[in-house]
Amino acid sequence: MTINFPELARQAAADGAITAEEVLALRRAAWPDGSIDQTEAEAILAINDVVAEKSAEWTDFLVEAVGEFVLNGTEPKGYVADETADWLIARLDHDGVLDSVAELELLVRVLEKALGTPDRLKDYALAQIERAVLTGEGPTRDGGALSAGSITEAECKLLRRVIFASGGDRPSAVSMAEAEMLFRLKDASLGQPHAAEWQRLFVQGVANYLQGWTGGRPLSRDRAAQLETFMNDHSHGLGSFFGRMSQVGARDLASAARDVVGGSKPAARDYAAEAESDAALTSPEKAWLDGRLEADGRLDPLEEALLAFLAEG
Repeated sequence: MTINFPELARQAAADGAITAEEVLALRRAAWPDGSIDQTEAEAILAINDVVAEKSAEWTDFLVEAVGEFVLNGTEPKGYVADETADWLIARLDHDGVLDSVAELELLVRVLEKALGTPDRLKDYALAQIERAVLTGEGPTRDGGALSAGSITEAECKLLRRVIFASGGDRPSAVSMAEAEMLFRLKDASLGQPHAAEWQRLFVQGVANYLQGWTGGRPLSRDRAAQLETFMNDHSHGLGSFFGRMSQVGARDLASAARDVVGGSKPAARDYAAEAESDAALTSPEKAWLDGRLEADGRLDPLEEALLAFLAEG
């Protein structure tokens, strides 16, 4: 980047704001080579630290630019590396919390776009939302208009985006840890005013964990890297092809090829039967659910709604 970041940071600190013109200048400086490196991402986050008034233009730029580095700064692209996840958490964290909606939106957008992330990145994002609900303070509180224990419409939307995000634990589906978090939030919100969306999110989220189809999971970051190395290896002839294929795994290679050309599903695999089997509660799942329903000795309205939904399935 040719723009003077230290000078811009000092100016932003002096007036507590960054103008739309300055954001446009940053955009023009950031994208000539089509990528953002760690030094550039660090500079952008340094400016964010001193900007008191974060405009929509600034938030959009922060999310796009830093997200580009987090998602595509290491190979294979689209997967968040362990060291990158650690860097992002350390860079955003202020004594265990986030300071702004812009930082939370960055985390959520990364989780939505990533093909895979370390579980701790999603855990960290969810912990920020849970903390805001339990304490009544944080970037989602809208000036503290609602009391601790209430759940806002914005928090419902963020929770839905995070727990169903493609990156992290149980991609695009709700994990046990996330279902337990929904139960904790439900217990904390009983008797409090909360968004109308909350009951539906609780029911759908927990039911997804209990009944959701777990087949067709994406490749892990390590497996994707192995496939990419395999496909980019042009240093050997046909004689070594089958040796390399055995290292990658024929099933993964065939699956990747089908994804590229839009091939049909394997005839031998009955996806409908798999989904139906996953929808039936197993003994461990039933024990998990019973333990949470019986924790306080009574059924509350959200638990009744959950049981009714499961009975319909």
